[in-house]
Amino acid sequence: MSTLPLPESNRRNFVRGAAAGISILSPATVFGTQANSALTVGLVGVGNRGSYVSGIFAKNEFARIAAICDIYDDRIEAGKAMYSGAKVFRDIKALLESDVDAVYIATPVALHPEHFELAVRARKHIFMEKPAGADAKGCLRVLKAARTADPTKRITVDFQQRYGKDYRRAYELVKSGQLGAIKMVRGAWIGNGPPIKTGVPAAEEKIRNWYFYREMSGDIIIEQDCHNIDVVNWFTGTHPNWAAGCGSRMVRTGIGDIFDNMAVSFKFASGLNFSYAANQFGRQTGWSDVGETFICEKGTVHTSRAGIRIHRGGVKEVEEWPTKYDITQDAVNEFIEGARTGKIENAAFHAVDSTLTGYMALQAALRGQAVTWEQVLKM
Repeated sequence: MSTLPLPESNRRNFVRGAAAGISILSPATVFGTQANSALTVGLVGVGNRGSYVSGIFAKNEFARIAAICDIYDDRIEAGKAMYSGAKVFRDIKALLESDVDAVYIATPVALHPEHFELAVRARKHIFMEKPAGADAKGCLRVLKAARTADPTKRITVDFQQRYGKDYRRAYELVKSGQLGAIKMVRGAWIGNGPPIKTGVPAAEEKIRNWYFYREMSGDIIIEQDCHNIDVVNWFTGTHPNWAAGCGSRMVRTGIGDIFDNMAVSFKFASGLNFSYAANQFGRQTGWSDVGETFICEKGTVHTSRAGIRIHRGGVKEVEEWPTKYDITQDAVNEFIEGARTGKIENAAFHAVDSTLTGYMALQAALRGQAVTWEQVLKM
């Protein structure tokens, strides 16, 4: 296996179980006689992200958090307080055996491959937090499971930008050719890191603070920076085939083993260069820069969750499209609508592609030498 399927080929191959595009099925096929009922959702992982995003699910009139699952008593109690009447589980397998229509997977990254695999086998609609996994083996496990997924079930991975309305407008502008071909890309995630959980039992510390351990999170280039990488892969229609870079621990040295800053150069087969920088110094510096910049022949498009900026060649004025809400809402609401009405996608394929791109960069930083896509697929 030398490469992963790209979005275009995924669409063509959807009926053969290798899809990442949208397929329209009849509501009756997807949701039986319940097309006008609320989608029942099981939340797996009642942590910070799981609690926040499940709240977006709960605000949608066509969805209901019907079950919660976690391994810790305090998180279960928090979930019960949020979702009165929801069934309580301590094992994802038991939740998946229940009658929920969909599952929202918000567990530590290293557990995504196993939990995704189980959800596919249970034939549930799946909304999973990014990234696909913490390493190449985990990603390929997700890929294998995705190929066996029920084609009537929607699979969405929480790369919010792909669903954000302004991001989609920017994508269509770039793909229209109005600004010419993309000639260079830069991206950055300069900002804060997640809070460190203190006062937890020593036996639980590594799982409670899973983000800060490479084997659990995949490091910042995978867990966090995969967002930027996914946007670049989406806009270019493919993934880089080469990466070189470095990382270090300059500020956050008191916990875990992940980097707190990285600088990476990616190259695509076409010769296109993508330069990337990330750090989690935000609380010390008070400055942030999160987004992607596509430098084209006739202009430049800068994309971010705060909005889009467009610079057209020869024109002094900058066109701006501000985004004044959390685009995670777009991802969640589209998932709910799609699962209920038959707008089916299997986003696991592009999620694996983007996660492996981050893993390629991580390995280059750890080894101190360039790493290719072909090498990553053998790791």
